[in-house]
Amino acid sequence: MPTFCRHGRFLQNCRICNPVEAKPAPAARPKSTGGGGGGGTAKRSSSRSSAVVVKRQARAVEDGYEHELVPGLKASGDAKRLAAELAFATARLGELAADPPGLYAEIALAENSEEAFWLAFVIAHLSPLAGEADAFASIEAARTSWASGEPPRVGDGVVLGARTTVDPKQPARTADAYRAWVARHTSQADAFAGEATWTPQRRFARLYERLSIPGFARAGRFELLTSIGRLGLAEIEPAELRLGEAADATTIAAKRVFGIGDSYLLEQRAAALAEEAGVPLAALDLALFNFGQAETARATMGAAATADPDLGEAIEDALGV
Repeated sequence: MPTFCRHGRFLQNCRICNPVEAKPAPAARPKSTGGGGGGGTAKRSSSRSSAVVVKRQARAVEDGYEHELVPGLKASGDAKRLAAELAFATARLGELAADPPGLYAEIALAENSEEAFWLAFVIAHLSPLAGEADAFASIEAARTSWASGEPPRVGDGVVLGARTTVDPKQPARTADAYRAWVARHTSQADAFAGEATWTPQRRFARLYERLSIPGFARAGRFELLTSIGRLGLAEIEPAELRLGEAADATTIAAKRVFGIGDSYLLEQRAAALAEEAGVPLAALDLALFNFGQAETARATMGAAATADPDLGEAIEDALGV
């Protein structure tokens, strides 16, 4: 006798009340042998594309190290390496002021200030090579004069340094923008002099903002202004590192060292480290950059100076290692 469900239907016909019989599991497909005969099904490769490369910074083994100046570091080996980079970067700044190497010497001795400023820009823009017999060889090959009105000759054969701001797709873009910036002033000397009432720190801050031209990233602007100041072309001294650009290598390393990402706090902690370590604030720019690279890839920026061992030990003492 037929049975009705609560919905007024034959129980066997109600999709709600009649339990659905389990469907048999689908037959397993035979595994492909990868042979050449028979089926036309293409074999799917299990290999992943090698287009994406993940780079990891080498870090010392954590050993319980802690210090309030560098709260992001957890290994005494990292602290010692940072101390070494600070000592080297400080020696490099001293060399720029007292006995500039390579093309920097030409800037310091130049009688034509416009050519001196232009060469300083070209060096900062292309960046000296590291680990080469002549760190300035590529810059020498690519350089042009200010009077020529031409950008540096950056071609396929020109090797750029680690801190270059040249865009290979638009190699003349930043140099042309720099010339356009200068054109709004009487001369380069006038552009970098700014207001007579500016302090060296104020001059750095204002020029850093004004040099925000296409393609001229933080590394290039900071290096240009620091080298101009150290070489005596203008009274310029940074009062902050201008950390904050997401892709900037110095900023990335600073976030690791100081254990925070806020730009304001990064600047505070950087200033505190410079003061306690007894080094110029400007030294942290190159030191942090190199700290974030492989130990064998130090950017010397053409320096021939060696770090003062006493300063290195003093910095280590300040860091508690």
